[in-house]
Amino acid sequence: MMDWIPVVLVAFKVIVLGTGMFFAIKWHYDQGKKEKDKQKEMRAVLRASGKAVAVFVPLLLGLGLLTFVLGRMFGLDLPLP
Repeated sequence: MMDWIPVVLVAFKVIVLGTGMFFAIKWHYDQGKKEKDKQKEMRAVLRASGKAVAVFVPLLLGLGLLTFVLGRMFGLDLPLP
């Protein structure tokens, strides 16, 4: 009977550690897939933000210039600081 105890315990240890390693590898693989999806989503958000800034800044500068021109046309004194 004493001869079987190391065999049973080693077999149990191999099964438990093997199962744990399988699920650890699977979890890391799944996290990697999620990270790739997040990176694609982040790129899309950054691209959309860049487009919004690329449209907003020229419009803001144009509005400021239009305001300055109209102010000068109506005779307002608008000195630059």
